Amino acid sequence: MNRRNMLKMLGAALLLPAGAVAAPRRKGVMLMNRIGPSVSQLYLANADGSDERPFMPGNGLDYHASFAPDGQSILFTSERNGLGQADIFRARLDGTGVAPLVSHPSVDDAAALSPDGTRLAFVSTRDGYRANIWVMDLRMGRLRNLTGSARVQGDKAGPDCFFRPAWSPDGRWLAFSSDRNTPWRGHDNGRGWEHTQALSIYIIGADGQGFRRIATRPDYCLGSPKWSPDGRRVVFYEMLAESTWGARRPEGVASVVSQIVSVDIASGERVQHTSGLGLKVFPQFVTAEIIGYHRKGGPDEGLAYTAGIASVHRTLRSPAWSPDGRTVIYEKVSFRPFAQNQPLYSWDPQRDYRYTDVFPGLSRDGTLVLTEKALNSSIATMNPDGSDRKRIFDVSSTNLNPAQVGHGMAGAFAPAWSPDGQWIAFGLGQWFQARRTGKATVMRMRRDGSAVEALTDGTIHSGFPSYSADGQQIVYRVWGENNMGLRILDLRTRQTRVLTTAYDNLPGWSPDGSRIVFTRRVDDENYDIFTIRPDGTGLKRLTTSGANDGHAVWTADGRIMWSSGVYGFRDEAALYDNTFQPYGQIFIMNADGSHNRILTDSLWEDSMPLYVPA
Repeated sequence: MNRRNMLKMLGAALLLPAGAVAAPRRKGVMLMNRIGPSVSQLYLANADGSDERPFMPGNGLDYHASFAPDGQSILFTSERNGLGQADIFRARLDGTGVAPLVSHPSVDDAAALSPDGTRLAFVSTRDGYRANIWVMDLRMGRLRNLTGSARVQGDKAGPDCFFRPAWSPDGRWLAFSSDRNTPWRGHDNGRGWEHTQALSIYIIGADGQGFRRIATRPDYCLGSPKWSPDGRRVVFYEMLAESTWGARRPEGVASVVSQIVSVDIASGERVQHTSGLGLKVFPQFVTAEIIGYHRKGGPDEGLAYTAGIASVHRTLRSPAWSPDGRTVIYEKVSFRPFAQNQPLYSWDPQRDYRYTDVFPGLSRDGTLVLTEKALNSSIATMNPDGSDRKRIFDVSSTNLNPAQVGHGMAGAFAPAWSPDGQWIAFGLGQWFQARRTGKATVMRMRRDGSAVEALTDGTIHSGFPSYSADGQQIVYRVWGENNMGLRILDLRTRQTRVLTTAYDNLPGWSPDGSRIVFTRRVDDENYDIFTIRPDGTGLKRLTTSGANDGHAVWTADGRIMWSSGVYGFRDEAALYDNTFQPYGQIFIMNADGSHNRILTDSLWEDSMPLYVPA
């Protein structure tokens, strides 16, 4: 079966008529982690920030709103059909009359209504999982992939996606941003695992003709275009592509600098409308002379204007102004973690999807272990349904830096069961960026948290252990300037041997003991999934995309699940919050790399999958 149509078919099976009863899910549950907001509520206010009020009641996930051209209704993206399932809705200004406009298993987002109200432009991942600009004729229901033609599509080896459509005042043109024909590139000048995003601004005729680039700048990100009232100019934000990493990270957002710029459509004349420090995004002509925008992060966070209206200091996201410029709608978000086993939208008719904290593992007797990153990165066990939860290793009793623990940069990570279910191995120390100056040690303890012991001496950063099928060996990875790769520790002799010496990470022993899966950095910009036999022979590369492939885990029946960015970003990277890899989706394949297919199609970063049988 064509994997590009797989989710469409699976999703169609879930669209049941009213009153119908879904067939029982025969295979159980997939637990997974998601990095994204847990609450997003829309608010209306006057342009000066006064008279703020909720657009509608509830604490679900509603976001990325825009006004209809007549100012009488609002379009927005919502996950009210299931967490992770982004669909497009419309409601009156008083929040009543909520009605779906686009409902589909794909990501459907960033809706914009044409000036005459008859056509809807939006971003969708349908028909191929990449973000494209689609247009729906609301009278006839016809759909068209406006950026899907060969003359518009770029190099599929790169990100190659299209975002944030905006109609010209005469309804003849659409402006949008795109990373077409740009390479995948890591942050920190290519050294970082997570990717930055380079965007240019394009326009295309509503009939699909006249595609051209109107603004670009080498090594820069230009995003979120909007037209001037006279249709002569397009305004957008502009920042270094490198800054799209800091723009989505809490430790970096306050130091990112961007500016609001516009170009003349006919001449290409460029005007910079702002200056100085601060991250400025979501620009829009509020009047013919005044541009409103969002200041994201830092002490001046809120709404700002190029002239005439005082800034509004308020924590908010995704502002959009009404056609008359008097009203603004925006969202307020919370990143409080979901509860363990929170139901999520399922793209698989035979499994429920549910949220889990990080690095979940299931023992043969059905006990779940995980890292409590949502709390303080300690280790807990529980039943798969979340009951009988016990913290068996408390990081607060260690000498780890509390500030690093609080930011998720230190703790007890990646617990792994022994085959007999009596032991749990894990890594204890500093992780992610903190590993550059910190250390980590492979530890183990009994399943009740007793008999804690170090298995490595702490002189080199060691972590991510996994037991062999007979329980007598542990594979783990080491990370240091002159000491990289995978190591195998014999628990009987306490002798360690070198398995690999490349930039390898996250090893996992297969259930039958025959192979070890891991992530390898194959060049400065790319990571892929490999397997190797425990004796060091039979190295096999399973993925080859230019995007990152990583965090691979085995299923009980010997398949491999992992996260990949192969289908590109789903939105402009600088608009995300608190995320590492917003393009990451979960995939599954056979142990030899065959029959790989996508398992999630959300706007957010999905990872850490674990199949729990019924």
